[in-house]
Amino acid sequence: MRLLPVNRSTLLVELAGLDEVLALHASLRREPLPGIKEMLPAARTLMLRFDSQCLSATSLAELLPSRGVPRRPESSGPLVKIPIRYDGEDLAEVARLSGLTAEEVIRRHSKSEFTVGFCGFAPGFAYLVGGDPALQVPRRPTPRTQVPAGSVALGGVYCGVYPQVSPGGWQIIGTTPMSMWDPARDPPATLTPGTRVRFCALDASVSSSRDDESKKSGEFAVARAATQRQDNLDGRSYITVTTAILPALIQDLGREGHTDIGVTASGALDRAAFKEANRAVGNRDDLPVLEIAFGSIAFRCSGEMAVALAGAPAPISIRRVSGEIFDGMLGQPIILGSGDSVTLGRPRCGVRTYLAVRGGFAVPRVLGSASRDTLALLGPEPLAKGALLEVERHVVSPAASSVSRHETDPSSVRPLPAIGDTVELDVFVGPRADWFSERSVAALCGQLWQVTPQSNRDGLRLRGAEALQRDDARELPSEGLVSGAIQVPHDGQPILLLADHPVTGGYPVIAVVAEHHLDLAGQLPPGASIRFRFVG
Repeated sequence: MRLLPVNRSTLLVELAGLDEVLALHASLRREPLPGIKEMLPAARTLMLRFDSQCLSATSLAELLPSRGVPRRPESSGPLVKIPIRYDGEDLAEVARLSGLTAEEVIRRHSKSEFTVGFCGFAPGFAYLVGGDPALQVPRRPTPRTQVPAGSVALGGVYCGVYPQVSPGGWQIIGTTPMSMWDPARDPPATLTPGTRVRFCALDASVSSSRDDESKKSGEFAVARAATQRQDNLDGRSYITVTTAILPALIQDLGREGHTDIGVTASGALDRAAFKEANRAVGNRDDLPVLEIAFGSIAFRCSGEMAVALAGAPAPISIRRVSGEIFDGMLGQPIILGSGDSVTLGRPRCGVRTYLAVRGGFAVPRVLGSASRDTLALLGPEPLAKGALLEVERHVVSPAASSVSRHETDPSSVRPLPAIGDTVELDVFVGPRADWFSERSVAALCGQLWQVTPQSNRDGLRLRGAEALQRDDARELPSEGLVSGAIQVPHDGQPILLLADHPVTGGYPVIAVVAEHHLDLAGQLPPGASIRFRFVG
């Protein structure tokens, strides 16, 4: 057992292999350690996220070895039978690679019992282990850009079912009409770590009319949004987006606690600004707001409401229905009447401006959160021109019986970076820093890294003059990731992961941005530069 600190609230436990990972995971589920908030098993590691207020990494490191690690995990999980038609376009290739006939591949696969080792890659995507060793075949030399939902595929030691349309490089041997992921269900994932799986062959004549069920996961949010738009909004307050260069996103504090089914927390990238906007209109800190990237958006009000904006300082122009025009102030409540319009210009610094409305927005929750996860495609649809967004009728905060204007001290406004600025971000040594040369570890903090235009909510793509070189050229088995992790792909140019990052990944993490600088990282525009500084 090797313990690798990630940040102040996360520890990576490295073990000999998946059997030991599953065994320790099962042990900690049976007898939880106080303070552990979330566990994420992967190929050779178990990532533990803990409450740093009641448990330190040091005390956790002292408790874990006392558990011991059984040699084999208990196979006591529930059994799920998955119907399959062995009609995959790679079935013949799998037969060739394994030296078997196609009929023998089918027989061996359908006779195997698999176990869900861990989830990742996409919501509901489970890595199945324990099948016939003869069916362990390499991935395709060139991944497909689109793999249909419901595809059953083999890749290395794993078997998996694609829960939604996505890229993929595994060998497809069949398809299933069974849905692997549906946010409307409880739980939404059909397969979770520890579940046992058997594949049951369907007769070729079985109708494929149920195939569309496996596509519902990617369409769930769209259908809910369409239903909401068709509601009769007479007598209700809502806003209509009249201009949007980029679609705005609904965000709250995220959906923590679902990494074991392949779902990251997501949520507002600048949490301080998110909370400031809510507080300015008397809301609780956690109510949904609009996250607006690069400004350049306008909306019209139907009904009276109080709104406030915080974060990136975009110019705010309000046009009353009477024709009066005046400017709004960041961090201050703005009382609007029916027919009034608000226009946001492009912010002079930062990226994301947060718009809160008193009472919050009436939007559906997925896994307990209204956040739009742009990678997993969960949560309300992005709001483009013409979108309607209803305001909740009830007053949320009993302590805020009124919305009053207060003066803002300009010296207290948090400075945000602009194009051409350089910011310093504190980082911890990453769990895989030892995979890199001493020169590269020094180069991480010894040079400037420019934020490139390819950056988004998944992560900031960075470019520096000196690429980072590995000492260890092995392929890293997939392991858990956190917001702030700095991954280094093969080209040596880092990626700083943000809130919509994948749950697991196979690029080594050289460093991790400290939690207190994650809000700042979420406000870095393309063209700004970063200097990293090791702390702790």
